[in-house]
Amino acid sequence: MKDFAGSIVAIVTPMREDGSLDFESLGNLIDWHIESGTAAICVAGTTGEASTLSFDEHREISEFTVNRVAKRCPVMVGAGSNSTHEAVELTLMAKQIGADATLQVTPYYVRPSQDGLYKHFVTVSEAVDLPMMLYNVPTRTGIDLSVETTLRLAQVPGIFGLKDATGNLERAGALLGLRPEGFKVFSGDDATSVPLMLLGGDGTVSVSANVVPVAAARVSVLAKGGNAKAAAALHLKLLPLHAALFVESSPAPTKWALTTLGRASPFCRSPIVELSETARGTVLRGMERAEAFETAVSVDLESNETPIGLALG
Repeated sequence: MKDFAGSIVAIVTPMREDGSLDFESLGNLIDWHIESGTAAICVAGTTGEASTLSFDEHREISEFTVNRVAKRCPVMVGAGSNSTHEAVELTLMAKQIGADATLQVTPYYVRPSQDGLYKHFVTVSEAVDLPMMLYNVPTRTGIDLSVETTLRLAQVPGIFGLKDATGNLERAGALLGLRPEGFKVFSGDDATSVPLMLLGGDGTVSVSANVVPVAAARVSVLAKGGNAKAAAALHLKLLPLHAALFVESSPAPTKWALTTLGRASPFCRSPIVELSETARGTVLRGMERAEAFETAVSVDLESNETPIGLALG
C-alpha cells in the first residue's frame, strides 16, 4: 500500500459557470500541489462536492486525477455513500482506475446503528481489495462513528485509518491511545490538526491546503517531527484562514479564495452558491496573513532555513 502521511489535500472540483467540470484547472491545481509538497491528493470528497456529482462525473474526475498525478504522490478517491451497494460500486470504480485508496464516509441521512456502520464498512472492504480510510464527520452526516466501533474496524484487513473531522481532541486522544499498531489517525479539521498530530496523529486531510499548500505541508512536517514550538507558531498564523474557509457553505469560500489566486473559478454545484460579498471580506482577511506566510515558508524552504523566524516576524 502507498504510504499516506502528512498533508493530504481534500482537493476542490473546479467547475465552469454552467456546472460542467473544469479539467484544465484541476490539472493545474494537481501540479501545483505536487510542486508545493502536498503528500497526497484526496479527490471527490466532501470538499470536492462528491455528493453532487453523477456516477460518470465521479469516475471522470477521479480517473483524471490518477492519470494527471501519474504516481507522483498517492491518490485517495472518495467512494462513500449512504447505500452500501453504491459504496461498493464506487470502490470498485476506484480500484479499476488505479487509485491507491478510498475515503469512506459514514452513511449519511439514514442514521444506522453502530452495528450497521460496522457491517457497512466490512462489506465494502471485503467486496473490493483496496485500502480504505474511514471518515467520521457527524456534523454533516448526522451519525457518529464511535471510538469503540472504530477500534473494531481497525482490526479489519484493508481498513488502514480514520479521518476524524469531529474536532474533538479528547476523543482523538482516546483513539490514539488505544489504536492497534499500523492504524493511522488523520485530522479532518484544520483548526485542530496540529494538536492532533502532536498527540501522535499521522497527518491531516486538509481544506486549507487548497489555498496554502506549502504552509500546510510544512506544518505537518513540523508537527509530525515533534517540533511543537514551530508547528504551533505556524498553526496560529493559519487559524484565521481555517475559520474563514467555513464562513459559508464549503467549498464556496475555498473556491472563492482560489479565484483570488487566479487558480480556479468560484462556481459550485447548486444548491451551494457563490460566496456573498460580506463573506468575501472575511475570507480576504483570513488569507492576508496566510498568504504572506505561505510565501515566507516557500522562501525558507528554498534557502534551507527554518521558517519560524519569519513566522514570528
